[in-house]
Amino acid sequence: MKRNWVIMAVVVGLAVLAMYQDYVKSAGTIVLPTEQAPKAGYLAPHFALQDFDGRTYSVGGERDKALLINFWASWCNPCEREAPDLVRLYEKYKDRLDIYAVNVTTEDTVEDARAFAERFGFPFPVLLDLDDRVTNTYLVMGYPTSFIVDKHGVVREVVLGIREPKELEKLVRRAL
Repeated sequence: MKRNWVIMAVVVGLAVLAMYQDYVKSAGTIVLPTEQAPKAGYLAPHFALQDFDGRTYSVGGERDKALLINFWASWCNPCEREAPDLVRLYEKYKDRLDIYAVNVTTEDTVEDARAFAERFGFPFPVLLDLDDRVTNTYLVMGYPTSFIVDKHGVVREVVLGIREPKELEKLVRRAL
């Protein structure tokens, strides 16, 4: 009986020692997910799209700033209501936040997208998803849909539809 207690104490001690060593090795290390998916807790799927002037912008991996990817269309009434909020959010956090406005161009026109962006004074890039590839990769089903990505490339929030400006700002601040 006494021998069983000794064996049990040794096993528990070794388990505690192993957990402690694992903790010490990982202390201060950020553990990132390894899979890509358009949902919270996963790496943002990679893509590269061009803006109106042909400049290419990429998503995927580590970044200098957090990123809000907003899928929208010029004919979308909720997108119209959200546009001024995105501009204000960008102006407030532009030193720590990028915004990419991804126009779902298969359901819009480049001309209408450009007019929309000019009307609302978008100070951030408007990217054109000409073949729906990125929209499909991100499983976007309605507009607007936004993905808030931290500096490590991890999706922190998925925002379907519009949110009150203070709520959207709160979600962005969590990712900064």
